[in-house]
Amino acid sequence: MVRAALYDATGTRQGEVELPEAVFGITPNVPVVHEVLTWQLARRRLGTHSTRTRGEVRGGGRKPWRQKGTGRARHGSRRSPLWVGGGITFGPKPRDYAYPLPRRVRRLAVRSVLADRAREGRLTVVDGLPLAGGRTRELAGFLERLGLAGRKVLLVTERHDPIVVRAAANLPGVTVLTARTLNVHDLVTHPDVLLTREALGAVAALWGGEPDGR
Repeated sequence: MVRAALYDATGTRQGEVELPEAVFGITPNVPVVHEVLTWQLARRRLGTHSTRTRGEVRGGGRKPWRQKGTGRARHGSRRSPLWVGGGITFGPKPRDYAYPLPRRVRRLAVRSVLADRAREGRLTVVDGLPLAGGRTRELAGFLERLGLAGRKVLLVTERHDPIVVRAAANLPGVTVLTARTLNVHDLVTHPDVLLTREALGAVAALWGGEPDGR
């Protein structure tokens, strides 16, 4: 049975909450996490790099010197890759680095990181957020009461909340995601995870069990 600390909206500890075994009770699969992280970073690459081949380099229309009788090696164009300023052989060209990866593997990686955070005690559940005014000061004070001030925190809500996003915008290291947009890269780069009570149920419904066609 996996449990996490539960706090109310004032930052007072209310005990512990039981976490769903289907998500937080599995054994983390490190190779799968690495595979999905590599896949996610590959999809982010722009792939706009480009070099010119000998057919794209300007100039070189005239033969540098005659074929025979000079004592030098024969050449037909200054655009040859052998020349400084010539074309590039097998250089990079624009390409798409994305490749397919089964949804089941991606879901397992997310569950693995969540389970690891829960086992390390780096996952906290809150019963509401004190953001009536939507100010950064309110969220900063709340994180300080939870002992998360100055840390890289991934704040997970049930659905997109503009007030929470605005309050966290000026807090370095704090990233806001919804339960549906959880991903391996953000989970790995944020050692602490903070979930609302509603988000915990959404995570269990979205990421537990078999793929649901998302």
